[in-house]
Amino acid sequence: MFSVTKLNQLELQNLRHLIGSHEMAYQKLSTYAQQCTDPQLKQLFQQSAQEAQQNKQRLMSFLG
Repeated sequence: MFSVTKLNQLELQNLRHLIGSHEMAYQKLSTYAQQCTDPQLKQLFQQSAQEAQQNKQRLMSFLG
C-alpha cells in the first residue's frame, strides 16, 4: 500500500484529478438513473454509478 509521503506532487495532483473525475461520473450517472424510465437503462446507470463510487473510494485509500 502506498502512503502520501511516497507520492510526489505530480502523482498527488493526478490522484486528486482522478478522484474528482470519478465523483463527477458518480453524480452524473446517478442523475441519469433517477431520470431514466427504461428499467434496463436505469439499472445500467445505477451499476455504473456504483462502480464510479467504488473506484473513487479505492483511489481515496491512497491518500491515507
